[in-house]
Amino acid sequence: MDATVDTDFARYFEELPDPRQPHLVRHPLISVLVIAILAVISGCDGWQPVAFWARCKEKWLKTFLKLPNGIPSHDTFGRLFSRLDPNAFERCFMLWMQGMIDHSQQRLVAIDGKSIRRSFRRGWDKSGMVHLVSAMVSQGDNRLVFGQLAVDRKSNEIRAIPSLLKLLDLKKAVVTIDAIGTQRNILEQIIQQGGHYVLPVKGNQKALADNIESVMTDLMLDHKKGIPAPVQYHEQAEEGHGRSEVRRLWYCDAVKLLRPEIRRQWPTIRGIMVVERQRQDHGAFTGKPGVQRCFYITSLSKTTAAELAAYIRGHWAVENNLHWHLDVAFNEDQGRMRVDHAAENHSRLNRLALNLLKREKTIKASIRNKQRLAGWDLDYLLRLIST
Repeated sequence: MDATVDTDFARYFEELPDPRQPHLVRHPLISVLVIAILAVISGCDGWQPVAFWARCKEKWLKTFLKLPNGIPSHDTFGRLFSRLDPNAFERCFMLWMQGMIDHSQQRLVAIDGKSIRRSFRRGWDKSGMVHLVSAMVSQGDNRLVFGQLAVDRKSNEIRAIPSLLKLLDLKKAVVTIDAIGTQRNILEQIIQQGGHYVLPVKGNQKALADNIESVMTDLMLDHKKGIPAPVQYHEQAEEGHGRSEVRRLWYCDAVKLLRPEIRRQWPTIRGIMVVERQRQDHGAFTGKPGVQRCFYITSLSKTTAAELAAYIRGHWAVENNLHWHLDVAFNEDQGRMRVDHAAENHSRLNRLALNLLKREKTIKASIRNKQRLAGWDLDYLLRLIST
């Protein structure tokens, strides 16, 4: 194997257990894994395209991979990745990711779930659909997938989130999760691991939500009337794609305004806020803007309304920077891998490829165009996996 590939990438996956019987192994595990990653980077979205791509590049692949029996068939790829231990694969993935994140600098860790919509076995029974909870790290201009766990159903995200958090280094990190993650045990775990949180509060924590709404409504009215109030204000406007949006945030660090029983139940809260989004669709017949309000809590004590707005906005970016790329560039929602761990492990390949494409900064292009370039230019493809 070429030294750069072996040193910079493949070595992180050398300890990955091979699920095959030793006497039946015809293709080295690391060679199969590297071929799969290279093919996925180049835009292959299934095992048949992966095998076809590898046959087309066989002469080149043999210059740095051990292929004693040629290119594996698509069935070999499918069987191997369906049986590969997803937890062991995840540990190797996170070991590789550790070197890509600067843990000494503050970063945003956004946790969100996504279903692979065609991963169920039967059309009349979608209970087997694979649902994944991912952690995306945002630091400066880099937004990379850091970890991923599978859950049986979306309701089990509450159980998966603490397990995923355990795998992460949360020192100097600010964690954001959807409202489903606003649970007392999760908040305590984030603080114990050295992190902070900015989390939405909705109907699943009704007493807390009602108290925050009552307090913040009064503070917002005082602020709008010019009456002095313990509140910071931040406003941001954007326009594009046929609509305009104004986002307003009011932040209060006077948590003593909350009821005593609420403060006892939620002792790590250091600030409360309300976010108001006013969106005007220029193509709407009514001409009336839509207004939405959401309430949030944070453990950050020395912060500003502008910083909090950036964290909240950063969590929304998960949809654009992770889910959108996986569905559009990698065609993940249309994947029909349904046997054992195939869908989960292929999704991990997609996330690994997405990280490599995002990390490469010398080419200014979309993820999809970078995939095309990787398929056309073998030097660029090798650089993606080696740098």
